[in-house]
Amino acid sequence: MTTPSVVVLDYGSGNLRSAVRAVERAGADVTLTGDFEAALEADGLLVPGVGAYAACMAGLRAVKGDRIIGRRLAGGRPVLGICVGMQVLFERGVEHGVETAGCDEWPGTISRLEADVVPHMGWNTVDVPDGTSLFAGIEDERFYFVHSYAARTWDLVTTGHTRAPLVTWAETGPSEQRGDRFVAAVENGPLSATQFHPEKSGDAGAALLRNWVLSL
Repeated sequence: MTTPSVVVLDYGSGNLRSAVRAVERAGADVTLTGDFEAALEADGLLVPGVGAYAACMAGLRAVKGDRIIGRRLAGGRPVLGICVGMQVLFERGVEHGVETAGCDEWPGTISRLEADVVPHMGWNTVDVPDGTSLFAGIEDERFYFVHSYAARTWDLVTTGHTRAPLVTWAETGPSEQRGDRFVAAVENGPLSATQFHPEKSGDAGAALLRNWVLSL
């Protein structure tokens, strides 16, 4: 069996080395690069991201990452976004009153969480939909989050014979605090993403990355 090749997209954002190590442990042959052709040709593309939405989009566009993602998806080639690497897949992000255009693979706006405690930081369970492949065998596990912004609605409407994306949800804060519900992960054909950090989520995160690598 051939080892799948994965490019971790280097555009100046994200926990790059830890992401590389985590995907290597998941069984892939991993390259860290911002090279356009390499990112197009790999079996899988992982898009990391930490920090501000606008800065991540600027870095992504500098290496034509938005075009790479679009061309890969047009050809049915898998992409996995993590944290802000998930957020930039949406239509736009709003931070500190500034609106930034995203990759527009999904409709919707990334906005600040409305909760008693922000940033949302720590371990959370997630509400996983039936039929998931990404969370197979780890549906009841906890994952590590650290973020102040998220997709707080899911706006994509599918019609006809198009399979609806599988959307995983989570909530901030324990039950005694005011929390906010947000999108924790999406599985949408070749495009998957997680708001949490699988590379920081211990055995559960490692299992999720293995599930993704095995699907390549």
